[in-house]
Amino acid sequence: MKRLFFSLIAAAVVAPPVAAENPIDRVRPDAPERAAYGSYPVGVVTRSFTDTGRADVIAAQEAEGEIPRADRTLTTEIWYPAAEGTVPGTTYETVLRDGETPVRLSGRAARDAAPASGSFPLVLISHGYPGNRFLMSHLGENLSSKGYVVVSTDHPDSTYDDMALFASTLVNRPLDQAFLFDALAEMEGEIGAIIDAENAGLVGYSMGGYGALIFGGAGLSQTAVTREAPGAFVAPRDLLDQHAAGSESHAALIDPRVKAVIAIGPWGRNRDFWDAEGLAGFEKPLLLVAGDQDDVSGYDHIRNIFEETSGTDRYLLSFEGANHNAAAPMPAPDNAWEVSETLGWAPFEHYADAVWDTTRMNNVLQHFATAWFDQHLKGAEDAGRFFDLVENSEEGVWSMGDDGAPDADHSYWAGFPERTAKGLRMEVRQAE
Repeated sequence: MKRLFFSLIAAAVVAPPVAAENPIDRVRPDAPERAAYGSYPVGVVTRSFTDTGRADVIAAQEAEGEIPRADRTLTTEIWYPAAEGTVPGTTYETVLRDGETPVRLSGRAARDAAPASGSFPLVLISHGYPGNRFLMSHLGENLSSKGYVVVSTDHPDSTYDDMALFASTLVNRPLDQAFLFDALAEMEGEIGAIIDAENAGLVGYSMGGYGALIFGGAGLSQTAVTREAPGAFVAPRDLLDQHAAGSESHAALIDPRVKAVIAIGPWGRNRDFWDAEGLAGFEKPLLLVAGDQDDVSGYDHIRNIFEETSGTDRYLLSFEGANHNAAAPMPAPDNAWEVSETLGWAPFEHYADAVWDTTRMNNVLQHFATAWFDQHLKGAEDAGRFFDLVENSEEGVWSMGDDGAPDADHSYWAGFPERTAKGLRMEVRQAE
């Protein structure tokens, strides 16, 4: 009996801790250099911001006379550098892609923690259709640990549990982004006090990327705003006209505080929402990210965006073999692996890729997003070396001397451990 008692004690001592539920904060041992979490603890708060009297796209379908207006409330997650000594760890309660199955995510942010002292650039994350503010929470926490205030919102009519008329997303997405930058710039309290809204960046995925391109300067084509056949791409009462290239309303939308943009799998060129002339109006530094098998936004059309945004220096990071979910979504929650009765399919495929490990893709995005914003929002010129790469990652040569210094013929992708720069391409075009 005594021997059994001591055995039980020993078992209790060496038993591993209970695994976190659906963790969003994993960094693989083979992750590129800038994927690692930074030196700041991370805090998180939830806030709502209301834009009063926005044109109501859905009600405008049936209304006559003046365009109906309604308040539009954006529920927002804000991650920020927290005070020294903040104890990490929180959970996020949300739903799966079916809009009803509860799911709990775990991360390292501390809910309602006191913020760190200082002033930190602002980064806005904008999800796809459908999505929600937690879809890219891995990037929100990661960037905040490196000295950014990161904001991710639920875009009404575009989330898992309130999907509505697609035209509402077409009209409202860039307006939501513009409104949030203004709201965060004017935010009061401890969190508002640490936001440097004059140095801001935007990350948009899919329809978030569509909005980011419009908001950043790519006005819509005449094809987009003059479509007459009823359908998902036609907004009622010509409400989409306000985003047309060359219009005063579109010019007024562009925000000089936004210094750099990342667009992941941006939707729209595949449906002629832009042409070369409209895309040429985009003048902010642009990092495009895509899977070269993207069959939602169309990889060839994303390449068109890359070639036609001729007014700026831009980069295209391609994941070879990946589809539309390249880099952006968090890892699929455990219960997403089960078939949803509502959807008739497993929500797993909304988050995951058939070829790439999601955590691996997340880490690659975290690496390049950190370097991108460090360079353009913080003025860290040395971060540019992470984009000065041979085009195909597998053509890089690893050549290090005995002292650990690179030899003259070393051309391996900067920041990637030996044997890990695989299946990636980084292309660059200079402004014309």
